[in-house]
Amino acid sequence: MTEWLGMPPLAAAHGGQIDSLIGWIHVFMFILFIGWGGFFLYCLIRFRKAANPVADYTGVTSPASKYSEIAVAVIEGILLVGFAIPLWAARVEHVPDANEATIVQVTGEQFAWNIHYAGPDGVFGRTDIKLLDLQSNPLGLDRDDPAAKDDVVTLNQLYLPVNKPVVVRLRSKDVIHSFGVPEMRVKQDAIPGLTIPIWFVPTITTADMRTKLGKPEFQYEIACAQLCGLGHARMRGFVTVQTAEEFKAWLDAQIAEQSAPDPFK
Repeated sequence: MTEWLGMPPLAAAHGGQIDSLIGWIHVFMFILFIGWGGFFLYCLIRFRKAANPVADYTGVTSPASKYSEIAVAVIEGILLVGFAIPLWAARVEHVPDANEATIVQVTGEQFAWNIHYAGPDGVFGRTDIKLLDLQSNPLGLDRDDPAAKDDVVTLNQLYLPVNKPVVVRLRSKDVIHSFGVPEMRVKQDAIPGLTIPIWFVPTITTADMRTKLGKPEFQYEIACAQLCGLGHARMRGFVTVQTAEEFKAWLDAQIAEQSAPDPFK
């Protein structure tokens, strides 16, 4: 329904519900536009000076306006109770278990997205603010921690397996950012001092989306949807959705590369 509204192509399992809600909102907006526009034109004609040379201090006595206000309230109630609240509850209260999903920590900073994978052990390594280095260790990951030996950290590059739930734990190092991937129909603020989970299921790999759109250079993009400073416009990240086999091969290669001893130490 929302393709003709200019929405990006859908690539997440829950996106149909989001699109349906947006579609119904626009339908009701159109009905209200026609209704109130027609009422405005009626008032222009009905109460024009030529037809009402003398002021009428009685005013309109018809109950039509009351009924129209009730109808608008009912429609808004349907949108809220029938669509928005159930959809919000499903996304917030039913986060997949860690053994069923890919867990990723995404930390925003001015002006980049730091991606952190726990590795095969499923345990995120210890971080320490004393180890922070914007160039070599932007998350302050303690590589001496046994749990961090297989951790993977990337900058602005989020790799995900297709058709598997993904739980993104959002954080921020400085100001409020907003993690948004339009094709996945997800958007959530990253608040300093909080860890906020969002989840979705990617349904189309990057390669398949490129074929579908006929755009060999297409990439899913992480856009910061919250003004966060002078470099806000360049705060871009990218999501690469792969098959399960491709994702495992990528993760294994990253673990081997990032866990290798530093020759300069």
